[in-house]
Amino acid sequence: MLADEVLVAGQWRQGRGALIETVDPATGQVIATVHAASLDDVEEAATAAARAAHDPAWRELPAHLRARLLHRIADLVEQSAEQLSALQTADTGKCRAETRALVHSAAGTFRYTAAALETAEDTLTPSRGPYVTMSVHEPIGVVGAITPWNSPIASDAQKLAPAFAAGNAVLLKPAEWTPLVALALGRLVHRALTEAGLPTALLSVLPGRGSVIGDAIVRHPAVEKITFTGGTSTGRTLAHAAADKLIPVSLELGGKSPTIVLEDADLEQALAGVMYGVFSSSGQSCIAGSRLFIARSRYEEFLGELVSRTEKLRVGPGTHPGTQVAPLVHHRHRDSVAAYVDLAREEGANVRCGGAAPDGEQYRDGAYYLPTVLDGLPNTARVCQEEIFGPVVVALPFDDEDDLVTQANDSVYGLACGIWTRDHARAWRLARRIDAGTVWINTYKQFSIATPFGGLKDSGIGTEKGRDLIRGYQRQKSLYWATDTTPLPWAAQ
Repeated sequence: MLADEVLVAGQWRQGRGALIETVDPATGQVIATVHAASLDDVEEAATAAARAAHDPAWRELPAHLRARLLHRIADLVEQSAEQLSALQTADTGKCRAETRALVHSAAGTFRYTAAALETAEDTLTPSRGPYVTMSVHEPIGVVGAITPWNSPIASDAQKLAPAFAAGNAVLLKPAEWTPLVALALGRLVHRALTEAGLPTALLSVLPGRGSVIGDAIVRHPAVEKITFTGGTSTGRTLAHAAADKLIPVSLELGGKSPTIVLEDADLEQALAGVMYGVFSSSGQSCIAGSRLFIARSRYEEFLGELVSRTEKLRVGPGTHPGTQVAPLVHHRHRDSVAAYVDLAREEGANVRCGGAAPDGEQYRDGAYYLPTVLDGLPNTARVCQEEIFGPVVVALPFDDEDDLVTQANDSVYGLACGIWTRDHARAWRLARRIDAGTVWINTYKQFSIATPFGGLKDSGIGTEKGRDLIRGYQRQKSLYWATDTTPLPWAAQ
């Protein structure tokens, strides 16, 4: 099909940029051709967004009415859940169970943010003189939001909901490989804005090449905040651009997360959690538990059972109900994952299972890769240090707690960690010693919009989610109100 319209300055029309083909990862077939945005489209969208952000109909809209808009968007997302889920599966290859969960997560994000907005309070601060002092929060203006291809609708919502709640306009740049769900969500937001009589230019959805369209959004003078989820190298580039403009930036970047199996771990619980943590989403997750640290006394037992169970995982298209490991998002990305496994072989790894595309006619045209378990490498090996972003886990033994912490923290990343143990005191101690923004204990990849999420080191700057998620999209202003008429000391005599 031809997706010939993008959302520019509140209007649906054909983009003036190059054609972008989106491919079904399960079949290799083109499912849509998108007329991408152009640099002129970015200019038009940013200029209109700045006007919309300062339109009194929006800027002066009371918080409870902005919250009503967010609830309406959530309603529309829920009403379109099956269509959005199917579209995301076609665009990303993900299993339908996962894309359904992501759609409902997006709706939940809009609802939670609406509740946070309704209950947000400004502060009367303690006075130190004959005046009343208070702190208020105001919109930033225009936000440039750049989202990834691995979980598009959930990532879109985590940026759109707080940005709108804070009173801003948004230029949304979806990933080049997966623009369809963002465009579909844009139609729902556009409908909600139209129904509310609000400026539709508050949202533009501008697909295109990141190095062109994303860069133009970030560098446009009207854009006063950048929020980005994606790779660390791109994040560094955006951070430099934000520094040049002296504007705030939030970056949710890569990871090489350790998942830890202690001597006393429940075998069944740990095996299921480790496999889910790295092989769900076909490993295409920034928080994938891709470094598996196993107590040496349990190493062979645990690893042997892990390999046996991994070999039985069901690989197939995301549309099949029984699929556990779906295709990767794109054939080029599948080739990148395969190149890392080849590198591991060169570095001396033992490929315990997987390590190739699956055989069979049903897999021939898709971007499939078998779930893979490696071991025999030191933590310093490249495949233990660099983000692969695929269904690949590297197992490493550890001898004691200090050895474990040293190895786990020997990484430029600090995004997530999993700990499997029956010893709650030890779990607490380790959780506090590991460099990670999120630590799961006897579970993995569980999320709550009410709980802040962010990373340390090269995993990012700032947080998303949580009770204060809106504040990251606002500026703080202090007000002083005099309570007497006494002249200031320099008043004219």
